[in-house]
Amino acid sequence: MSHPISTFARFMYLNAYAFLLLLVGIGIAFFPGYRIGWWLEAILIVVALVCLRGSWRIFFSWKDKKRKYDMLMQRNAETFRPDTFTEFMQAPCGRLLIRLVLKDMGCPERYAELVPLRKSLKQRLSDGCRPQKTVIYINDKAIQNPSV
Repeated sequence: MSHPISTFARFMYLNAYAFLLLLVGIGIAFFPGYRIGWWLEAILIVVALVCLRGSWRIFFSWKDKKRKYDMLMQRNAETFRPDTFTEFMQAPCGRLLIRLVLKDMGCPERYAELVPLRKSLKQRLSDGCRPQKTVIYINDKAIQNPSV
C-alpha cells in the first residue's frame, strides 16, 4: 500500500518552491551577463548555484516530508492542536504541508487559526541571533565560563 502523500499531484504541490528555484536558477545561469562584464557573469553563476542547491535540497527532503506528514496526522488525529503546527508555519514549504494535512483531516478552513503562529522575518532573525548561555557539568559541578 502506498503512502497517502505519495501521488504525483502532491509531489508537485509540496515541491512547488523547488521547481520555482530550479527555474530561477536555470534562468539566471543562461542570462548573458558576459556581455556586460566577466564579474557579472561570475556573480550570476554563484547566484544560480545557490538557487540550484536550494532546489536540490527541497527535492531530496521528500522522505522527511512524508515523516512530518505522518507526525502531524497522528498528533492531530483525536483533536486539533494548533501548537503542533508552529514549527511548520515558519517556512513556505511547511505551510504547504500544513495545508495538505488540514485538507486530509477535513478541516482546511482551520488554516486561518494557524496564520497568527507565523513569525515575521524580523522576529525570526532576532530569535536566531540571541546569545545562548552554555553550562557544562563535570561531576555535578557547573562550570559557567569554560575556557576552550
